[in-house]
Formats: sequence, C-alpha cells, structure tokens
Amino acid sequence: MAAKLGEALGQPIIIDNRPGAVGFVAAENVMRSPADGYTLLLLTTSNTTAGSLYRNVPYDIARDFSPVGRLTTFDHAFFTSANSPHRTLGDVLATARAQPGRINLGSIAVGSGQHLAAELLRSMSGVDMTSVPYRSTPDLMNATTSGDVHIGNEVLAPLMPQVQAGRLRLLAVCSDARFPLLPEVPTVIEAGVPGYVVVSFNGVAAPKGTPDVIIEQFSKEMSRVVTLPEIRERLLELSVRPAPMDPTQFRTFLADETARWAGLIEAAGIPKQ
Repeated sequence: MAAKLGEALGQPIIIDNRPGAVGFVAAENVMRSPADGYTLLLLTTSNTTAGSLYRNVPYDIARDFSPVGRLTTFDHAFFTSANSPHRTLGDVLATARAQPGRINLGSIAVGSGQHLAAELLRSMSGVDMTSVPYRSTPDLMNATTSGDVHIGNEVLAPLMPQVQAGRLRLLAVCSDARFPLLPEVPTVIEAGVPGYVVVSFNGVAAPKGTPDVIIEQFSKEMSRVVTLPEIRERLLELSVRPAPMDPTQFRTFLADETARWAGLIEAAGIPKQ
C-alpha cells in the first residue's frame, strides 16, 4: 500500500522495520518522534495486549498515541493434520470432553495472538485441553503433521501452502464470518462455541499531539487505498481482509480490544513477564 499512499500524499512512504522487544523498540521510537505526521507506527494486536502481559511497557497505547485508522484484519484458524481422524472442530471438542486433557492444543509464543486465541477456546468451550506453545510457526506445523499436537492455532497466511499441499486441514476460522476465499470452512461460532471471535489487525497511530488535519488526511487516503480493487485482491490472496476504520472508530476498537484481552489474560492466569 505504501506506493499508492505516497502518490496520494505527495510524499514517499518509507517502511522502517524496528524489530525487538515485542514491538517496544518501534513503539518507543515513534512515541518520542516529533508530532508532525512524518513518523507513524504500524500497530498490531500485540500493542493491545502488552500492558496485560509485561510489567515494564515503555508506552501506553491510549495515552501516548493518536489513532489514525485501522487497515486490515487477519483471520486466525484452528487446524489439524490432514491425517487426523478429527474432521471438524466439533469432533475435537467432543473428544476433549470425553477424554479431558488428552487433546494437545498448539500455538506459538506465550502471549501472542495465536496463544491467546488457543486459551480463549479452552475458556469459552469449557473443555480441558493441554496448551502447548511452540517457538515458531514451522515448529508448530511440524508438531501437528507428526501428531504430537492434535489441533493448532495460527493466522491463515502461513497455513495455506501446507493446506494446499495436503499436509494440514483447516477446521474453523476465528472471525465472525467465513473467509471469502474459503467458503467451505466454518467459523468457531458455527462449530459450537457461541461468541468466540479472535481477529488480529494492523492499523496506524501517530505520536500524541499530531494535528487532527494531518491525521484525517492520512486516514482518508489509507481507507481509500486499502479498498482499491487491486490492493483488495492482493490482500485477500495473502489471507488478509481490508477492514478500514476512521480515527474515532479505531480509538474505540483499540480500547475494546485492550479491555477484552486483559480479561482473557487474567482469566487464563497468564503471569506478567
């Protein structure tokens, strides 16, 4: 989307990756930048969970930033080995109810969206499954294809090559509606867990104090670009949904997500690191 935004705004959009410390490096860098609209932060779900998962977070997403807008959402999915006897998520939950603790539920990185999605399934379904977080997505997928893990959670994009190659089977997507390019895959709600919704996102924020006129202009162009037919098509190919929100909507969304994950993390007993 950067090139299209640059054309509209008359300024090149430079992507400056600042990895490290669960996104703290990038967030703190933007927080301390001038509030002139030239330095912005790409937000993810981890920005709404950080305060509940870590003791020393160097920023407050509500206090230190001004929301610009949401761009996209990422569907999570539960999956199993293509050789698994479980054909549906309902099959897995039925086995877990009949044999408490037998089902291994895999995810990646304690505190990640994938791990929290898995914990939310355990909590909302009321079934006893053994949570097994792995270091990386390849580790999780290998454990699933080998049968060490009975069911896993990951965002769709890295799963699709393995699904298309016939090594993994999708059981359910975690959004409130089926993914447009996977109409045959039900939602977790349809599989028998009412109210279950987990969606990761990308959005943009600016340092606190950035003038409203700049935020509004950038937000307007973001919403236009993310829904351009060629951008929308490419995003869907990557298993990503265009899902723009304006600054006011995005502020409410961030507050709701922060509160929702805080409740889940507390209920799951995940200690702060």
